[in-house]
Amino acid sequence: MPSGQRAQWKGFLKFGEVSCGVALYTAASTSERITFNTINKATGNRVNRIFIDSETEDPVPKEAQTKGFEIEDGRYIIIDPEEVSAAIPESNKTLEVEAFIPCSDVDDVYFDKPYYLTPDRMGGDAFAALRDAMKKSMVAAIARTVLFRRMRTVLIRPHGKGLIASTLNYDYEVRSSEKAFEEMPKLKIEGEMLDLAKHIISTKKGEFDPATFDDRYEAALADLVKAKLEGKSLPKPKKVQVSKPNDLLAALRESAGMMRAADDKPKRTAANANQGTGRQRAARGAAAKSAASKAAPQRKAS
Repeated sequence: MPSGQRAQWKGFLKFGEVSCGVALYTAASTSERITFNTINKATGNRVNRIFIDSETEDPVPKEAQTKGFEIEDGRYIIIDPEEVSAAIPESNKTLEVEAFIPCSDVDDVYFDKPYYLTPDRMGGDAFAALRDAMKKSMVAAIARTVLFRRMRTVLIRPHGKGLIASTLNYDYEVRSSEKAFEEMPKLKIEGEMLDLAKHIISTKKGEFDPATFDDRYEAALADLVKAKLEGKSLPKPKKVQVSKPNDLLAALRESAGMMRAADDKPKRTAANANQGTGRQRAARGAAAKSAASKAAPQRKAS
């Protein structure tokens, strides 16, 4: 069990006639993001959200609210929360594996939310057997169960010492890519323009390391809060100039030239480069923490 973290779901993972107790833990969280509240400009007080009747404009307390499905303009079928609960398929708290598939079979557009899947104390052997067999076979598992009051399809993959379970969007929830791209003109790029683009790509190849990606929006918010506390103003961001068709080839030539010049410069060693990156990240982190600590009394009312 991850230290200090509550399981989002507990149940059983079953494959064939083998089952083991498991738990799901949130793999990604937004709780560390800077948040704002809605404020009345005139008074500086926080604004509370109140539900009102659309016709009478009278406030409606929570205990008087229910669910409804609109069948036509202004007419609703009233559905109580108890009826919603009764309509949800019964869950036997079991993630039952329906099939093992190649990991590449699932398009990324179907991925919803990731969860860490861990074994309980009594199911470690069966869990480890499944994990290691999936690693060696290079497959993922498709399973289904009721999660958070919905029947969900889950993709399970080996991940470190455990498994990672990603809920999947249903096909009807994923919008057609053909419709999204249907208005794109049919263009065929070739010759020097294509060669320059390929050259730029070849000089910028790297590896995915999430630790090197900074949340610039969150850092900008921290800087903004800090500047407001100190009575300073931030410089306005420069507008991005979109390359026009007539200037595209020139821009590609300039970019390729810059890449060649960068290749000719002496490079820092990996150790020095990492230290520099670490110092920059530490400096940004310190600034963000400073802004957050200074803004702590007002953070929810900023």
